[in-house]
Amino acid sequence: MASSTSLSLTSSSHLHIPTFSSSPSRLNPLPSFPFHSRITHKPLHLQTPLLLYPKIRSLRQEIRATPVNKDLWEKSILKSETPVLVEFYANWCGPCKMVHRVIDEIATEYAGRLKCFVLNTDADMQIAEEYGIKAVPVVVLFKNGKKCDAVVGTMPKEFYVTAIERMLKS
Repeated sequence: MASSTSLSLTSSSHLHIPTFSSSPSRLNPLPSFPFHSRITHKPLHLQTPLLLYPKIRSLRQEIRATPVNKDLWEKSILKSETPVLVEFYANWCGPCKMVHRVIDEIATEYAGRLKCFVLNTDADMQIAEEYGIKAVPVVVLFKNGKKCDAVVGTMPKEFYVTAIERMLKS
């Protein structure tokens, strides 16, 4: 480097404040953390785990809850031969986002035995009112087009799984 950069702080005679420069000297040592140096390293070029382990690839192909609206409600929910789970949510609702992640997990785990849908109550208020949804999140379970059970509020995954298992056994 052609020029030497330094930072010097003035202090009163009884206080000692260190001064820093880009070159070490006896009177002006470098700080303990090398501010002036760059950390260089070679990036790791590892194969992605998806190529190494086919089982991981299949786990990553998650099934997510499908959005539903009033136009698809009858066909997707009421006329479904498979039991159905519907999460009533709102975009502005923080707890709904937590429940939504759980419902996506459930959709993956119960694929083929249970269909999972999400309905935005702000966009489809008529359906929410028809089923008495006053607050969100609410998870409603349907079997043969009829409401079987509902879980109101944010609950641990086990609550939803228990309700689903109870419905599937009935």
